[in-house]
Amino acid sequence: MRRIIFDDLVKWKNGDHRKPLILYGMRQVGKTWAMKKFGEEQYKHTAYINFDHNFQAQRIFAQDLRVERILHDLAIETRVPLDPAQTLIVFDEVQECPGALTSLKYFYEEAPEYHVIAAGSLLGVAQHEGTGFPIGKVDVLTLYPLTFQEFLSALDEDGLVKLIKTKDFPGIAVFSSKLVMRLKQFFYIGGMPEAVAIYQETQDLNRVRKVQENLLLAYYGDFSKHIPAREIPKVRLIWDSLPAQLGKENKRFLYSTMKQGSKGRNYEIALEWLKNAGLIHQIKRVSQPCLPLSGYQQNNIFKVYAPDIGLLSARAGLELISYIDADEKVFHHFKGSLAEQFVLQELRAATPNLPIYYWANDKNTAEIDFVVQLRETIIPIEVKSGENVRGSSLKTYMSTFEPPIAARTSLLDYGKKGTLHNIPLYMMSEFAEIVGNEMMKAEGAAIH
Repeated sequence: MRRIIFDDLVKWKNGDHRKPLILYGMRQVGKTWAMKKFGEEQYKHTAYINFDHNFQAQRIFAQDLRVERILHDLAIETRVPLDPAQTLIVFDEVQECPGALTSLKYFYEEAPEYHVIAAGSLLGVAQHEGTGFPIGKVDVLTLYPLTFQEFLSALDEDGLVKLIKTKDFPGIAVFSSKLVMRLKQFFYIGGMPEAVAIYQETQDLNRVRKVQENLLLAYYGDFSKHIPAREIPKVRLIWDSLPAQLGKENKRFLYSTMKQGSKGRNYEIALEWLKNAGLIHQIKRVSQPCLPLSGYQQNNIFKVYAPDIGLLSARAGLELISYIDADEKVFHHFKGSLAEQFVLQELRAATPNLPIYYWANDKNTAEIDFVVQLRETIIPIEVKSGENVRGSSLKTYMSTFEPPIAARTSLLDYGKKGTLHNIPLYMMSEFAEIVGNEMMKAEGAAIH
């Protein structure tokens, strides 16, 4: 299973100003596997330390944080030669050893020639921020669930991946029905590595659902491990309400959907816990699509999405028959929210730093699913869950704000009409490149 984050890891390894790296990501998203595989492919040796219940390893960082001594003790503990140029040092479950997390600062300052990666629970690591966290002394990457392209590669569909990446639109049109079939599977399986691996090995979607259910139970266990007891019931209420929130016509997150009379101020901490754990994506509304979008965000009006479309499908208990029927009704579940969930996942993984919001007018009679800021251009993205792309919201937005470029994604083939790009759902990982190329063409034409 090849992960696109490997390219970023290689860039980190070869960077001129490399710092120790912290690899973020939700539980069971594949951080340990990625670090070990990267070490295996790119280094002669990997010195791997897992601090979970490894009290001897934890004691290495309990005395002092002198890097010379730490390296000496790590060589004994791992039985691996710590050659700066040929050894990758990996600190896993680093939240269990705050001293190891703090030591990254000293590796950066005193031994920058060593290649060090740390990973751990997002919640656990976040707890140490401000208390020895090496702010400014580390590089950061985030590992997300598998993208649709990674999913295709795992299923030996590299030919389809090549079509998407090269934007071979005529070829894509020829194989669109196969891409839609694989997309239906992805809506059920999602991008959690264990779920994808089980399907890769067995082609058994019932076993996939069991994996997903076990993962969901594990997240409940994490709540009690990392979250203060008084916040756990509120976290559960938010987490359990997700399918109902997304199943509404207006997908704005409403506390009253969880429990009648609920007030937002009582749930702010619980919401932050879920965000810090990587278990939800919060998308805020903007009052105006103006630069910078962050200056127009409305903090108390937002939508909340799941971390993974497969987990959302499992949480909602969607039946397998919906995914194997010949028609496309799976794309319309939750009033199209599965399609929105998919688009958000693809955008997050392909362009992690892309500012993502949504827009609605004051009367809530028009809404654009996502509004993004790509360089100095604000681009609306309308998500349609099938081939019917009729609707008034995008027309209202475009007539009101006259954006220089806009996007609609659906199951239709790629096409462009004026400033509007129609991008197939299965190509949304290429959104930034497709519209970015168009923006460069427009800039070049303006210069000449």
